[in-house]
Amino acid sequence: MQYEIHAVDARQKVVGLTLEAASEAAAAEAARVRGLTVFSVRASRRLLRASRPGRFPTLLFSVELASLLEAGLNLVEALQTLGEKEAHGERHVVLAGLLAAIRRGEPFSQAIAAFPQHFPPLYAATVRAAERTGNVREALGRYIAYQEELERVKKKIVSAAIYPAILAAVGALVLGFLMFYVVPRFASVYEDMSGTLPFFSQLLLGFGRFVGRHAGLFGASLVALVALGAWGFSRPAFRAWVNRRLWELPAVGERLKVYQLARFYRTAGMLLRAGIPAVRALDMVGELLSAHLRPQLAEARKAVEHGRPMSAALNAAGLATPVAVRMMAVGERSGDMGGMFAQIARFHDDEVARFIDWATRAFEPILMTVLGVAVGLVVVLMYMPIFELAGNIQ
Repeated sequence: MQYEIHAVDARQKVVGLTLEAASEAAAAEAARVRGLTVFSVRASRRLLRASRPGRFPTLLFSVELASLLEAGLNLVEALQTLGEKEAHGERHVVLAGLLAAIRRGEPFSQAIAAFPQHFPPLYAATVRAAERTGNVREALGRYIAYQEELERVKKKIVSAAIYPAILAAVGALVLGFLMFYVVPRFASVYEDMSGTLPFFSQLLLGFGRFVGRHAGLFGASLVALVALGAWGFSRPAFRAWVNRRLWELPAVGERLKVYQLARFYRTAGMLLRAGIPAVRALDMVGELLSAHLRPQLAEARKAVEHGRPMSAALNAAGLATPVAVRMMAVGERSGDMGGMFAQIARFHDDEVARFIDWATRAFEPILMTVLGVAVGLVVVLMYMPIFELAGNIQ
C-alpha cells in the first residue's frame, strides 16, 4: 500500500514523498532509513479513492496462489505472477504490499497480517502455523476448503429463503396498494351511504377516508419507520437485542445455536489441523459465537487449559450437542480432533439445511393462504355495498 509521508530532511526543510509499504510503521521506518525525521504518515488518498470500487477477493487469491505454488513456483514468483495480472485497483495494492514485505525479509504470515481488512486473523494464524513446516500450499488448501464449505451452507439457506421472501414482499405490496390507494378511492364513492354499509365495510372505508385525508402523514411515517429500522439494525446493541429475542423462540433458538456451533466446530477444526494449540484455537474462534455464548466458551477454554478433555469441557459449558460429544470422544481417542471437528460441523450443517428446507416447504402454503385470505377479505369488504345495492334494486 502507498503512504504519503511528510518529514524534515537534513537541511531542516519539510518534504513530502510517497512510499510503498505494508503498514504505516514500515513506511515510517523506510523514510527514517533515508535520513528523514517523520512527523506525519497516512494512506494515499488517491489510492484509497481508486481502491473503493472493488474489494480484495481473498478466496480467489488463495485459489490462484495455491495453484501457482502447486505448479512449482516459489512464493515470490507466485506473487509476482499474480501482481502482473492486476495493473491497478485494490488487488494490485495488496499484492504489491505483500511482495514488498516479503522482499524485506518478513514472513508471509506477517505480511498478510498487515492487511487485516482483507485477511482475517484465522487466515494469518493458519499460514503462520504452516510456515513451521514450510507447507504454505497445504494451509491455503485448508482455508479454501473451509470457505467453500461455508459458502455451500450459506447458499442452501439463501436459496431456501428466496421464494418465501419474494412471496411475502409481493403480498405486502399488493395489500399496501389496496389499503393505501384503492380503499381511499372507494371510501369517497361510498361517502354518502356510510350509514347503510355493513359494519366491517364501514371500518375498512373509514380507514380509507382517514388515509386519504392524511396521505402526507402516512407517507412521512412510513419513511420515518424505514429510516428508524435501518438505523436500529446499524447499531450492535439493537442487533444483539433482536438476536436474543430470536434465540428465545423454542424451535428457532435451538436451530440458531446448532448453526453457530457448526461454524464454531468448522473453524476450530481448521485451526487444529493447521497445528495451532487447542487453547489458542478456542481463543481465536470466540468472535464467531453470539455474545451470550462467549462466557461459556471462556469457561470451556479454562477447563481445557487445566487439562480437561475438550469434549467434557465443551459439554459442561453447554457448547456441545449429544452427537458432538460422542464424536469428539472418538476424535480424542484417535488423536485427530481437527478432522473430527470438521465432520461434526458437516453433520450439523446438513441438519440445519434439512430443517430450513422443511420449514420453508411448510411455511410457503401457509403464507400463500394468509395473503390470499387477506387480499380477498379486503376486496369483498370493498364490493359488499355494491352487492347489497344490487340486491335492493331487484
